[in-house]
Amino acid sequence: MRTLSFRLAAALSYVVALAIGLAMVTALFPIDVLVPRAGMGWAPQGDAAQHAIAQRYFLGDAWRWPPLVARNLIPPEGLNIAFSDGIPLQAMLLKALRGVLPDGFHGIGLWYAIAWVAQPVAAVWCLRAAGETRLLPAIGVALAAVSMPAFINRYGHAALTGQFTIFVALGFYLRLVRAPSVALWAGAAAAMVATLLIHPYLAAMALALLAATPLTLLLRGDSRWVGAGIGVAVAVVLVAGVMLAFGYVGAQGDGGFGQFALNLASPFWPYRSWVLGALAPQEIDATGHGGWEGYNWLGLGLLVAIAAVLATRPRATGAALRRHAGLVLALAGLTVLAVSFRVGAGEAILLDLGPAPGFLEQFRASGRFFWPVGCALLIGTAALLARAPHIGSLSVLAMGLVQFADAAPNRAALAAWADQRPAWVVDAPALRGLLAQAESVTVLPSWPCVPPRDPFGDHVRQLQVLTLAAERPVPANTMYVARWRGARPACTDAAVLATPLAPGELRIILPGAREAAMATMPDAASRCAPLGELLVCGPR
Repeated sequence: MRTLSFRLAAALSYVVALAIGLAMVTALFPIDVLVPRAGMGWAPQGDAAQHAIAQRYFLGDAWRWPPLVARNLIPPEGLNIAFSDGIPLQAMLLKALRGVLPDGFHGIGLWYAIAWVAQPVAAVWCLRAAGETRLLPAIGVALAAVSMPAFINRYGHAALTGQFTIFVALGFYLRLVRAPSVALWAGAAAAMVATLLIHPYLAAMALALLAATPLTLLLRGDSRWVGAGIGVAVAVVLVAGVMLAFGYVGAQGDGGFGQFALNLASPFWPYRSWVLGALAPQEIDATGHGGWEGYNWLGLGLLVAIAAVLATRPRATGAALRRHAGLVLALAGLTVLAVSFRVGAGEAILLDLGPAPGFLEQFRASGRFFWPVGCALLIGTAALLARAPHIGSLSVLAMGLVQFADAAPNRAALAAWADQRPAWVVDAPALRGLLAQAESVTVLPSWPCVPPRDPFGDHVRQLQVLTLAAERPVPANTMYVARWRGARPACTDAAVLATPLAPGELRIILPGAREAAMATMPDAASRCAPLGELLVCGPR
């Protein structure tokens, strides 16, 4: 009977968590966001457009090696879609199913649904790993997990909403320090590889949590730390092998470690809090780059629960911290990394340690590394609070309800973003007709040639033209990327403009290249015609 009751509580916990996730997806995301098609009357913007373009080109290309390269984008080398945050894990699965997908489909919208459903389910799985298996605490944690402000506010960047991977990694840690097995380590290693193929930032966080396993066991004096160390080493080798095989190694970006760092006040700064938001009308920032990437308000429900646990269960809290000392050290290290070399508190820089070592330059948005700390605080606080006499379970449920209510402005911002239907700034119907006849498209200025401050708005126009081209997809010469191999791509537009049009080529000239095109492009006067602010050049 007791086993049956345990299994029923587990099933109900996951069912409720799943229902919460599905309810959030239904409430927040319109169907045309979740299931996009070619020919839509509105234009994706910013990072969302970048991710969708990368996936569409990848889905429309042949399978090849390395498996993430789309050769129909920036030929002949092609684009590794990991460098445009195309969620490779999902993209490869969709590519295997592309024969049954709608025309022009991409999975970026669908990924939001996956992330929002997985977030509460993974949090419940993690809480159960901490030893709390009752239904009410599970409901409280599920509600709190979908209400973590740092999770909700990643809506502009689909891959980074995959923060359920942090709960998964934390759940593996909690199980591995208690009862390790070969099967568990195999699952953990597979989870690390999958997380890499969602986003490398998340993989770095997940590996840090997994690496806490042998450290905790060592600090406990448990001889199993040796086997745990081997397990972590195997996971790291597997991740490194996938990075090498899939073309991640050698990638670099614009650098700037710490430009988007964690402000020391951020976890307590109630921006977009329903209860306290009037005290914080905007993000807190000391670096001059805005506080968005370092946004880590923990939420009112979690902060009140932390205070309650510290006040009512100080001995149990201290014992838990000592018992998981390796995890505490890992989280402290991630916090230091998040704060970066320029330590900001409020609007002031308290400490500037100068330039960071070169390898850290890959982590410009260092403030993200506080996410595992928030997840661990949620699970640890819930587990401790649930064990309080008499009202423990109800207290965790109350934490979740308060956290959920306090996150209402965050959800409203997400819903408003998902409801946007931005107009095309290019003539989409006319361009679709031209692209239907083209064998290739050349967009100028190409991404390396668009000025950093983009005075002509050519970055937006370029993404919109590529969004339209990706619906087929038509092989294109350029793409906005977050990372690249080797040196930063050079601007070679002058040489391209001096080259006659190739058979089947459609050349689309944005305002920033129009003057140069008319002056240097062969037969420009006879082969180019205005289309709004653009010039389109093709067969006579």
